[in-house]
Amino acid sequence: MPTYGKNVFKGAAGYYVAYRPVYPSTLIRTLVDKFALDGEGNILDLGCGPGTMTVRLADWAERTVGIDTEPEMIQEAKRIHSVIRNGQVEWFTGTWEKYKAANPLRFKLVTIAKAFHWMDRDGILEALYDRVEGGGGIAIIDDYVPERKREPWQEELDAIIRKWYGQERRAGNSIYTHPVERHETIIRRSRFTYEEITLPPYMIHWTIESILGNLYSTSYGAKRFLGDNIIPFEQEVKLALEGLAPLTEPATLSIKIARK
Repeated sequence: MPTYGKNVFKGAAGYYVAYRPVYPSTLIRTLVDKFALDGEGNILDLGCGPGTMTVRLADWAERTVGIDTEPEMIQEAKRIHSVIRNGQVEWFTGTWEKYKAANPLRFKLVTIAKAFHWMDRDGILEALYDRVEGGGGIAIIDDYVPERKREPWQEELDAIIRKWYGQERRAGNSIYTHPVERHETIIRRSRFTYEEITLPPYMIHWTIESILGNLYSTSYGAKRFLGDNIIPFEQEVKLALEGLAPLTEPATLSIKIARK
């Protein structure tokens, strides 16, 4: 798999918290139901980012662990949890392999929310297997629907992004390559059993400010890639999108479950 270095999300944590769309409550209710979460046992949120998903699950476990390789994400996660103060949450900067080597915990549920594509997917499923409780599993949460048609405002935004960021999608110190094999294919050939749930569709409502903030929260849209062109880039985006309201986007979440 490609290696992108250690700075894939450098500078993105604050924008991530402020501007990434929040997962609908139906996701949490579904996880609680499907994994019989009752405040006992442990939950792992792998690739947790700034912990926005982790803290929403913390009330449903005896102990919740959030792991991410980006120090700025974990720093932001700790800040958020210090304000909310719910549940017992452990934050760890590093890889699952390093955490596993030093900690014996087993987990009723492991969540990987929009992060599985960054991982050695076969390897991480195998590495997690002996730490998932029988009957528990891994919930891979994603909103990737490649066949969905882009909204007019998104097509306009995409063209401006290509103009200012370049034609190729950067990630860290390299160019991003999306995995060829689908997540379900990877799960089916693992030791887990595959299940899938598609949640009801919903609508995301954007503003120009939140569109820009969300872009800056991504690996390919990091603000540092713009250099001295931040102001003219933002001016062009605002001018192009002002007349394209409403800035809405249909969304659908899927939960791909690796059940033990």
